[in-house]
Amino acid sequence: QVQLVESGGGLVQPGGSLRLSCAASGSTLDYHAIGWFRQAPGKEREGVSCINRSDGSTYYADSVKGRFTISRDNAKNLVYLQMNSLKSEDTAVYYCAGDPDLYCSGDGLSGEDFTSWGQGTQVTVSS
Repeated sequence: QVQLVESGGGLVQPGGSLRLSCAASGSTLDYHAIGWFRQAPGKEREGVSCINRSDGSTYYADSVKGRFTISRDNAKNLVYLQMNSLKSEDTAVYYCAGDPDLYCSGDGLSGEDFTSWGQGTQVTVSS
């Protein structure tokens, strides 16, 4: 079974940047859609971004649009989330998730649509 592992989290000051990575133990080609979710303490899980294998199309939540960029390197079995202009409200545990059949679109992301998950990486934005 292909597993997903996130890395790249940490502590950053407001306005700073971080790049998260999601590594697949098998191949990212096994997943058509790979997405990023986040969950802050006391809050519901939020779908942040997603990218499709077939056409490279992407989806972003309004809360991160213009600041975050998702990309995938299938040769390296990696998916990245570049996060710029970070705000305190971006503080959360970030998870990557994949599904072999899902096509993520502008209708939003639902965690129930993804079949494989990573263990999460903490992102803290604080001065």
